[in-house]
Amino acid sequence: MPTDPEAFTLDIEFVQNPHEIEAKLRVEAPVRLVQTPRGMRSWLITRYEDVKQVLTSPDVHKDEGLRAQLIAERHGASFPMLSPAFRLLEVHMLNSDPPDHTRLRRLVAKVFTTRAIARLRPRIESVTAQLLDAMAHQDRVDLVAGFAAPLPMIVICELLGVPEADREKFGSWVEVITGAGDERLVEASELFLAYLRELVAAKRAEPGEDLLSDLVAVTDSGDRLTEHELVAMAELLVIAGHDTTVSLIANGTLALLRAPGQLKALRADPSLVPNAVEELLRYDGPVHIATTRFTTAPITVGGVEIPADEFLSVSLLSANRDGERFTDPDELDVTRPAGGHVAFGHGIHHCLGAPLARLEGAVALGALIERFPALRLADGADPARWRFSALMHGLEELPVATR
Repeated sequence: MPTDPEAFTLDIEFVQNPHEIEAKLRVEAPVRLVQTPRGMRSWLITRYEDVKQVLTSPDVHKDEGLRAQLIAERHGASFPMLSPAFRLLEVHMLNSDPPDHTRLRRLVAKVFTTRAIARLRPRIESVTAQLLDAMAHQDRVDLVAGFAAPLPMIVICELLGVPEADREKFGSWVEVITGAGDERLVEASELFLAYLRELVAAKRAEPGEDLLSDLVAVTDSGDRLTEHELVAMAELLVIAGHDTTVSLIANGTLALLRAPGQLKALRADPSLVPNAVEELLRYDGPVHIATTRFTTAPITVGGVEIPADEFLSVSLLSANRDGERFTDPDELDVTRPAGGHVAFGHGIHHCLGAPLARLEGAVALGALIERFPALRLADGADPARWRFSALMHGLEELPVATR
């Protein structure tokens, strides 16, 4: 695929050093034409106020329908890896616009409440304790594989009512789908879709005490989620709810181990943990560039006019390090007043699962630093390596020493 010589390429260097590169872009070119290594072009937005403008603009849409496909084709993009099953899984609330988005979010919000999430705390604490018990028998452990990844997977499986016997294969499909993409993607997508359809049917026949059963039953003035909407919503909860929480826990641990003074303060006052989670979300959050949006009319952002039918790449990671909004943005401060960050997005697509991510992050990080007072980065663990993804900002691994 041909590339645009005027566009900045979002390559491996960009993924490994986003804060340094985007700090420069915020000053020199806060609205910058960029492209992926495969040549997909978009406009990268890096300043806090510009990011909030784009995330609330009526001239910026998300519906990945015909118009988005035509924009992609204009750039010469093709999607040979995307099977019909994968494309079907992509049609959900996160990729829709009002009025469809409004209807879907209203229905889901009726059951995905803060109160419902709070009821999960005892189980999250129990799973956390079990995983930390396993870590205690090892001098060196990969915190991603041994703790940060299994915790949210177990929680989301219980949330949806996935039988324990199915969780290993369920997790293997999620790992492939959320990865960089390889020859297994088509098969994993088809198996995942078929399983979710069977799971929805089972919950319709015999409802349980789980979120998916609640979603099957929820109504709003007679309106219900269709079977496809239920399957797509389950997929969204799994993919978004798992990957972001993995990275919240792992990125947060890395940040604290790199800032021993802040870790010491947190150990001295555990009541700071919820506030620390907000600061860690701001400092090195799990989502780098928000999911794709496109312009439906010309818009002016940061003094730059962007034509209609252009893709936009909104950097949440960069916005949260903008010195125009945050004092000493590159410093980790667990006592910093909470609020203002856009780690969970902004506007109508603000993450509905944010309360669950916050709860899991607080329980996991609080228990981890209490259980292992000598926790440190293992020899050779830094500099850290980040997964090759412009969407997610997550570690490949995080080797730590427990004693």
